[in-house]
Amino acid sequence: MLEWQAGVAAALARRDFWGVELGGGWRPAAAGQTRFATAVAAGDVEGAAGLRVGATAQFVLRPAVRTGTSPYAGLGLAVAGARGVRGAAYLTALLGVEAAPARRRGWFAELGVGGGVRAVAGWRWRRGALVPPGG
Repeated sequence: MLEWQAGVAAALARRDFWGVELGGGWRPAAAGQTRFATAVAAGDVEGAAGLRVGATAQFVLRPAVRTGTSPYAGLGLAVAGARGVRGAAYLTALLGVEAAPARRRGWFAELGVGGGVRAVAGWRWRRGALVPPGG
């Protein structure tokens, strides 16, 4: 199953980042608990243009849920930088919750660490083999 996401992102660190994030993910099996995701965030780092690119492997606790929410967790790598500022790479960890991961769309919210404290909230769209009702 393929997934796309859009949201707002913030990273509170030595140099704070505020911006928008676009990303994509792949869940190898419709009801599988594994997701591989990438995201690119562009925005402002204390008045300069900034960019953050990240990739994570995630574990979705309840992937077949069609109503309600499911928590998830992930580990990965990220690279962040800004105009006039030397970039840096980070190991990352995140915890999140998403609405109905077995449906075509739903909201999500994440909180993570890696180069500061990072928060993202947005909307996720899914395409591919979804879990059938009652499955």
